[in-house]
Amino acid sequence: MPEKTKKPRSYGAVAIAEAVIILGLTAGLFLSFHENKADERTIPVNATLPEESGDGDPEERVRPVIEKEETFYQLSGEKILMHDSTYGEVFVPVFKDVPACSLNMDSIVTRNGYSFYKENGEITSIPGVDVSEHQGSINWEQVKAAGIEFAIIRIGYRTYGGGEIVLDKNFRENIENADKAGIKVGVYFFSQAITGDEAIEEADAVLNEIEDLNITYPVIFDWELIYDDNARTDAVTVEGLADICVMFCERVKAAGYTPMIYQNKNTALRKLDLPRLKDYDFWLAEYSDEPSYYYDYKIWQYSSDGYVPGISGRVDMNICFTDYSAE
Repeated sequence: MPEKTKKPRSYGAVAIAEAVIILGLTAGLFLSFHENKADERTIPVNATLPEESGDGDPEERVRPVIEKEETFYQLSGEKILMHDSTYGEVFVPVFKDVPACSLNMDSIVTRNGYSFYKENGEITSIPGVDVSEHQGSINWEQVKAAGIEFAIIRIGYRTYGGGEIVLDKNFRENIENADKAGIKVGVYFFSQAITGDEAIEEADAVLNEIEDLNITYPVIFDWELIYDDNARTDAVTVEGLADICVMFCERVKAAGYTPMIYQNKNTALRKLDLPRLKDYDFWLAEYSDEPSYYYDYKIWQYSSDGYVPGISGRVDMNICFTDYSAE
């Protein structure tokens, strides 16, 4: 007898039902995402919103609301090669959505302990120093005469043990006298913050001290690891550090200053969440004849043992690739 052919099963109704469910879920996620975006705003610390209080004072400092979403950073496929004391040569992938350095390393010239950047035969970089109370009393007129055009001056620091905020003993004298000598001034704070609230506290301490001073260069966040002792910051996570950086920088930006992040090459590549921090200017610390840091930076600290007339002992040497005072 001939075999009976089986009638094929119909899957049309099932497929349609599944498609309807998928479309419904997708629409829900889309609406939820846009509702979250619409809710983004900044709010004053320990205060009601202006529309709630009736007070729209533009001088009131604000605090960012940080909303995170799970993302996979876009990688370009390139590699940054580094050296590790255990593994030897290692690599980290390049983020294609973080601006790369556009400087030509062949244009960096070092002469008599000073580094310069030249374009078309002309020096286009701006020479500077960064100082704290450790340099003692400084003759800023002599510093200016030596060719230094900008100075980054420490406002203060947070202790890595107890977490107290301490102001630099010489910061006001340094800022006022550098300004009188015609040197452009920026400031930095050495942070050991472990929370976003502490970062805001540090930013406010800086802003309170500089509000009557002539600051034309960035206000800089200098969060550093403590290598030779136990520190309160030892357990700060990558995500936590990014939150801390954002809190400080947004607080500074809301007050009308240019925020900047200072970091050395290794910590920047291993600890900073660069895609989240890419919109802030960067001050690179890398002591060498020429920097090897892959990403963009506006100031390069190239030495910690420079000598400049008017400053006793060693001093950090920098060049800046942007004239912030002209902005």
